[in-house]
Amino acid sequence: MDEKNALVVFEDKKIRKVWYGNEWYFSVVDVVEVLTDSHDPKQYIKKLRKRDNELGVNWGTICTPLEMIAQDGKMRKLSCANTEGLFRIIQSIPSSKAEPFKLWLAKVGYERVQEIEDPELAQRRMKEMFRQKGYSDPWIEKRVRGIAVRDELTDEWKDRGIEKHKDFAILTAEISKATFGMTPNEYKQHKNLPKQSKANLRDHMNDMELIFTMLGEGVTTEITRSKDSKHLEQCKAAAKEGGDVAGDARKDAERKIGRSISTNDNYLAETEKEKRKRLGR
Repeated sequence: MDEKNALVVFEDKKIRKVWYGNEWYFSVVDVVEVLTDSHDPKQYIKKLRKRDNELGVNWGTICTPLEMIAQDGKMRKLSCANTEGLFRIIQSIPSSKAEPFKLWLAKVGYERVQEIEDPELAQRRMKEMFRQKGYSDPWIEKRVRGIAVRDELTDEWKDRGIEKHKDFAILTAEISKATFGMTPNEYKQHKNLPKQSKANLRDHMNDMELIFTMLGEGVTTEITRSKDSKHLEQCKAAAKEGGDVAGDARKDAERKIGRSISTNDNYLAETEKEKRKRLGR
């Protein structure tokens, strides 16, 4: 998933969102589920469109199909709406949560505008989010730097004709396999993360794993530029070369420090250990 795609939380419930056309678009089915607590929000939406004829007629202009991660973990086009569109949908949903949700929605949109005007604000908010989850400041600095390196690489790929989500995944897997001997999916299994987990693998990496991930992606960016790689096959070759550089460095480091850089530790497990310590179990 692109770093600008994200989950936000309203009253402990997750809502998928994506940055499109210089504004946030939110998954309509997620919003309906939050406001109605429906066990079948898709069916609720069907009934809603029949009940509110004006909403049903204008649904195609209110909602936009955009790619998001679906429940099966794959990228699929889902009905999404911007803030204005959601306000119209909310009008037709009798819910005590409607007004608090409107205030929350306006705040989310405003924060994004602030971040565009002041990019450092986005970094500060991101760092604070990681701190609240219990990550250390040294780890956070590497994670944030890694995001910048990743963004630079994906922007380079976009400029060279890479557009499809699956192609970004192929190129990322090429770097990961050359760097660590595992694709991202294999790495998730190595760290015992749930198969259907939406967790970002990098949020479960330790400092050294993050460093070598950055090295592989940073070198790939430079090779891609120096060779003027274009389209998938040429970018794939550059990705492998960049990953090989990081992979060789990793192996050399492992020989010298006497242990593997790649571990099966993950943040979920470490958090559970800390909870048990606090509870004296």
